[in-house]
Amino acid sequence: MQILSNTTANSKLEEFFISMLQEIYWSEQHLVTVLSTMTGAATNEELIQAFDQHRQQTEEHVKIVERVFETLGLPAQAEPSMGLQGLFDEGWQVIDETDEGSAQRDVALIIAAQKVEHYEIACYGSLVTLAGTLGEIEVADMLRAILTEEKETDATLTIIAESNINAKASEEPV
Repeated sequence: MQILSNTTANSKLEEFFISMLQEIYWSEQHLVTVLSTMTGAATNEELIQAFDQHRQQTEEHVKIVERVFETLGLPAQAEPSMGLQGLFDEGWQVIDETDEGSAQRDVALIIAAQKVEHYEIACYGSLVTLAGTLGEIEVADMLRAILTEEKETDATLTIIAESNINAKASEEPV
């Protein structure tokens, strides 16, 4: 089932859904670059691996969102997300304001990454719900798969932070 006929949305909810989808598409495309930078800025090996794995997942998320557009009979179109742009900017700032090779930088990178993850979790959770409301069960399932990975990434980052990075950072001198 296509939610659009002749590329015109049938309801305000569909318009909103499409707008959110375009923003998350833009976000995923840009997150690939952000995660590459974060991988290079991190020191802890587990964190480096987690960022690299999530970058690879994010590349796949871009393809899944493209398939969602295709399923809906729409061209894959990205629209900037002001919310995620702000969080991306915060990530760049964290790198600029922390010492290279420090556990403090790793802590700050984890926090910056988790802010992005939480935003994505909120967006994908909403997209899944709206897709279901619009009767787009296949789309909801595709987006739910991404949502699951975003939640897993968030949990992984928490485990890494709590395993030793937070304690190590607390011992670094001012």
